[in-house]
Amino acid sequence: MNKNKIDLKKAFNAFVLFSLIATTIFLIYAIAVAPVDRNAIDSFERVKSDYILMFVQCLLGIFAMLLPGIIEKKIKIEIPSTMLLLYTLFLYCAIYLGEVKNFYYTIPYWDTILHTCSGAMLGALGFSFVSLLNRQQQIPVQLTPVFVSLFAFCFAITLGVFWEIYEFTFDGILGLNMQKFALETGELLVGRSALLDTMKDLIVDSIGAFVMSVIGYISIKYKKGWIEELLLTSKK
Repeated sequence: MNKNKIDLKKAFNAFVLFSLIATTIFLIYAIAVAPVDRNAIDSFERVKSDYILMFVQCLLGIFAMLLPGIIEKKIKIEIPSTMLLLYTLFLYCAIYLGEVKNFYYTIPYWDTILHTCSGAMLGALGFSFVSLLNRQQQIPVQLTPVFVSLFAFCFAITLGVFWEIYEFTFDGILGLNMQKFALETGELLVGRSALLDTMKDLIVDSIGAFVMSVIGYISIKYKKGWIEELLLTSKK
């Protein structure tokens, strides 16, 4: 692979990590000085709970950025650079642009787009996970295309469910609004409206995962190797 491309990926990774760390430091100050309740005149004013949400998300993002390196050292497995690039790009769009820059509220369907893409990305990750294990084992396990596709789909959906559980848990513990059960003005939604964001996320996660599973099935069944070629390129 072209060395300049690898360097560009490393530079982007460093940029995202620096953005999250710098934002986290700023948020400590913002949480300290932000008002507890919104001003009646300015209903869009950010309050402590808004900054706490950003702080939690940025901390999670920093951990997520460091996680691939920890996995590589502990499991002795090399994570391909293209997979890492997609992973980093998603974190940047979801955490920094989505929460810090408020794209979830200012850009129409930003959350829906990200969840659809994440479903597809996690599905591809499921395929890659099986391929990586096969490459690491002395005796590769030969799995049928249907089984691998089903595994990739279930893998993506399971991680999507875990993410919703994480959002629900921290919304309750810290009084956040990751599941968007309240408007930006603080007005609480009720009934189906309060469930809409969570169910929409799970539905588009499933759609993205299903599409990627079909693509992966075709790739394996007819030996096209699209996913392996795209995602399993070595960093070296």
